[in-house]
Amino acid sequence: MSITTGDFRFKVTSSTLFDKKLKHEPITCLTAYDYATARLVDEAGIDMILVGDSLAQTMLGYENTLPVTMDEMMHHTRAVRRAVKHAFLVADMPYASYHLGTRDTLRNAARFIKEGGAEAIKIEGGESRAPLVHRLQDAEIPVVGHIGLTPQSVHRMGGYKVQGKSMRDIEQLMRDATALDRAGIVALVLEGIPREVAAMITAEVEAPTIGIGAGPDCDGQVLVIHDILGLTFTPPAKFVRRYGDVGAMITDAVKAFRDDVKSHSYPSDAESYHLPKEAQATLEVVNHRKQALRK
Repeated sequence: MSITTGDFRFKVTSSTLFDKKLKHEPITCLTAYDYATARLVDEAGIDMILVGDSLAQTMLGYENTLPVTMDEMMHHTRAVRRAVKHAFLVADMPYASYHLGTRDTLRNAARFIKEGGAEAIKIEGGESRAPLVHRLQDAEIPVVGHIGLTPQSVHRMGGYKVQGKSMRDIEQLMRDATALDRAGIVALVLEGIPREVAAMITAEVEAPTIGIGAGPDCDGQVLVIHDILGLTFTPPAKFVRRYGDVGAMITDAVKAFRDDVKSHSYPSDAESYHLPKEAQATLEVVNHRKQALRK
């Protein structure tokens, strides 16, 4: 465990997350996709940072998470890794990076650990993923599970809908959670499910649960950084709480810059570099000579 001098923070590991669950200490998690944001989030003392495939929409402008590639995810994971000293760093496995066979899955997951510097990878899906979790664990790759509303299954689910409303679906979610837990996941994201179901799962599994749209009874909570800062261009989901309006701040700053340039008030003389006095004197002499020659 590394202690930051003069700071309360320490390096969060998978063991830290389990300890927090046992002690009923809430776990905090946010997404980050670039060095500057990740550094600010990390220095604020957030426990987990997720390089989510949501960067497909927030950073790259895709309609959903499906188009984002391994190379794009690796690019952003490496940038975030350079900033993170405290938080437990998790990287999302993008769509099709773990769906087409165990060999490809292991190769792609290992890249996130070895090249990207992630400390765990996250995959979506329930009990059908349990054998894959076992194989990843055997390869020394920690896994965060993700059940409920799984965005990579948007077409199969028919849109972004709350999951687990019927008894049949609730029983399936419980099977999904317990299967992944027994397979050895280090945490379990519960997205878009009723509070009551999330509470049942949290009480049932040993792994810490991280909720997003799953109520307050999970062991921790995660949100997309762009959502809480007002940096999105669509109405937020019901579970999103905005903590700032950075989008408006950026717009105001950009407009002020535009106006200052157009009015010639930027840059001012004080914001400009000047020649040393001796060089200025020499330059004046040269200019005078030029003017004299023109006459």
